[in-house]
Amino acid sequence: MNNNSLLIIFILFFLTFTCHSQNGFRFKNTSQKKQRLSFELINNLVVIPVFINNKKMSFILDTGVNKTIIFNLSENDSIGLLNPEKVSLRGLGDGESVEAIISRNNKLQVKNAIGNNESVYVILKDFFDLSSKMGTTIHGIIGYNLLKDFVVRINYKTKKIDFYNPDSFKYKRCKKCEVLPIQFYRKKPFVEVDVQLDTVNNVQTPVKMLVDSGGSDAIWLFENSKAEIKTPLKYFNDLLGEGLSGSIYGNRSRIPKLIIGKYEIKSPTVSFLDSLSTQNASMLKERNGSIGGNILKRFMVWIDYPNKKITLRKNASFKSDFNYNMSGLDIVYNGKQLVKEEIIKPVSDSFNNDIQTNNTISFVANYTYKFKPSYIIKNVVKNSPADRAGLQLGDILSSINRKPVHSYKLNEIVSKMQERANKKITITVLRYGSKKTFQFRLEKRI
Repeated sequence: MNNNSLLIIFILFFLTFTCHSQNGFRFKNTSQKKQRLSFELINNLVVIPVFINNKKMSFILDTGVNKTIIFNLSENDSIGLLNPEKVSLRGLGDGESVEAIISRNNKLQVKNAIGNNESVYVILKDFFDLSSKMGTTIHGIIGYNLLKDFVVRINYKTKKIDFYNPDSFKYKRCKKCEVLPIQFYRKKPFVEVDVQLDTVNNVQTPVKMLVDSGGSDAIWLFENSKAEIKTPLKYFNDLLGEGLSGSIYGNRSRIPKLIIGKYEIKSPTVSFLDSLSTQNASMLKERNGSIGGNILKRFMVWIDYPNKKITLRKNASFKSDFNYNMSGLDIVYNGKQLVKEEIIKPVSDSFNNDIQTNNTISFVANYTYKFKPSYIIKNVVKNSPADRAGLQLGDILSSINRKPVHSYKLNEIVSKMQERANKKITITVLRYGSKKTFQFRLEKRI
């Protein structure tokens, strides 16, 4: 699986339980018209702080989900969930439904926006292991329950979100904006756009797409959901991500264009999903795929659920290349390791002057031990450059291009595997206690 995609699929169908209506989110001060919130942008996903029963947690803001879901609770995460009851959930993937707990009447807070009597779903087993994929702790996802009560503006460049009271919010005139009406199905937003699927015929195919800020890819298309939607000749098969009901498989490729009103986005990467992986999304039979974070981040985005519309205005990232992992490595966070660091400083006298002897300065070396991040190879795509070089699942990274791996953040490693075709990568790993070094070149496959 490509690290830059993540593609954790939170498209849920509730098999055994229907949630009662909730009171919704409101500003603490009823006269407040707006609040601004900073967020982290990790692999095209928006991560915000959410307080659940006064416990601070990190959540992905995901337009593709209709419930608030927690999937990563540790012994330290004591949030006192109330009135628990077992339920079954199902999503994309080739497996069965999974067990979860629904807890009602919880207090959720996003800065000054508070929701009382909110229901939270807790997945009993962390199928996604999303924290290791993103290199930071992610506790869950939140979507419709928060977004339905505000007009929300996401500025991907400044990493700020503005929440507006819909009763007082007024749009400014914007000639460069594109407004898309939303159709809701199971409380998830769908829009109609066009795609050009081949370079021979300049034909635009209308498609109905889920707006999915919780997917880090650019576009997903469901193969054969329309006669025209088929994998192009140039592609490679890949594990695209993990869903509630199992692994998501498909073909990675490119199409000539995505057309959103006046905006034409050229040569985006597209993942074509097979029928087995998408069978649980077929309840909306007109759906043809989804638009993810790698498209949304190219715009200023106004999400207006109360008025059923989304407004887009392109930003400086609009024409950025659609890069992807060209190594074949799926690298994830592997906890902390104790690293010995050397600190060298000049020897000083009692007056804090450097001691010089025969025009030389004396130095003394001290050592300190610090906990630093560790990374491990979770998967190697068959016949990829990394696979042919000999790298294996379970190899613990020691260095990349002769730089200690603990000096990288996970997203920096991901970016390095996307830089350019034919770039040489040298990786040293620890395998069964022995260090081994491998070299390969990044390979453009689509």
